[in-house]
Amino acid sequence: MSDTLSATRGAGAARRWIHAELSRVAADCGGCLRVEFDPGMVTVTRHPDKPSVNVVNVLAWLPGRDTTRVIVLGGHYDSCICNIDRFDATSDAPGADDDGSGTSAVMELARVFAKHYPHGLDATVVFALYAGEEQGLLGSTHFAERLHAQGYTVVAGMTDDIDGNVIADDGSVDSTSIRVFAGDPDNHPSRELLRHVWSVGELYQPSVTVLPVFRLDRIQRGGDHIPFHNKGDAAVRFTERLENYKRQHLPTDTLGAVSFGYVAKVARLNGATIGTLAAAPPTPDSTAARRDQASGGQRWRLTWHRAPNAVSYEVLLRRTTAPRWERVIAVGTDTTMLLPVQLDDAYAGVRAVGANGHRSLAAVVPAAAFVSR
Repeated sequence: MSDTLSATRGAGAARRWIHAELSRVAADCGGCLRVEFDPGMVTVTRHPDKPSVNVVNVLAWLPGRDTTRVIVLGGHYDSCICNIDRFDATSDAPGADDDGSGTSAVMELARVFAKHYPHGLDATVVFALYAGEEQGLLGSTHFAERLHAQGYTVVAGMTDDIDGNVIADDGSVDSTSIRVFAGDPDNHPSRELLRHVWSVGELYQPSVTVLPVFRLDRIQRGGDHIPFHNKGDAAVRFTERLENYKRQHLPTDTLGAVSFGYVAKVARLNGATIGTLAAAPPTPDSTAARRDQASGGQRWRLTWHRAPNAVSYEVLLRRTTAPRWERVIAVGTDTTMLLPVQLDDAYAGVRAVGANGHRSLAAVVPAAAFVSR
């Protein structure tokens, strides 16, 4: 809603600068990135006048060998002084932490992946800089709808938002923990993405503690992963552990309070997540469980379809109260298994394993697939 014509202030100047920087990265890698503006007319329903505005995201696509499967990492370049006036479009709203921190991480990862993977990965990666987050997730909603309308399979929809503060209002410090939020229900793909990030952090970044939060977002807050989650995609939010609410949505959200080293840690976790997901086969589809009649209905049989590029599969088991998978059973190339647990009080899942050893997100048997006979 701010100035779009100025060369130095407002949303227009910001998106043109982002586009120019990403275009320079694309030129350096021989055109491996496809950089574009992603406009969409939306209604700002939170505004009392409900105006229609042109929300413009900036996207950098790194095409993969499979152009239909996309991994999205986003941050939002808009900011506000919402704690004073949500619709003030003229005052300074520096937004260094919210969300200059996430925006810079996404842009840097676009540069790193373009430099090291100019021919792409197995899956396509989209580095997205959203507009209109502060007015209701407008840019990310538009992009999520676009991807689904155009038939893409969204492997993951992740957002970096508020990723630079390490000192809380009470003076406590935490520069090694990163919260990762994922919404309900517990067998939603978002929870599987969260479990994947959790494991990736332990393997590739052991000096950082991933703090899983089994909640869509902070209380009474939201982020650009939510439109993806609501469409059934795996979606998570990366956020600093210690937020300082005396700076958020205020003119005091300036660069001096951002820890560049901490932002780099978040970016490394992002990068490891993207790399492992992009190198893995797709998640097995048509996963279902039925009571096994040969056992009198006491046991359950899990079945699934073969996944492209998978060389084997693993069946996963956990109690409903367990936050992570507790048992992993290698089943080779089979696409069915008689489960060794009573599924009434457990979860089961299956994931594909590639020749490189990377594993897909698990497909968890959804409640709608259960058939009692």
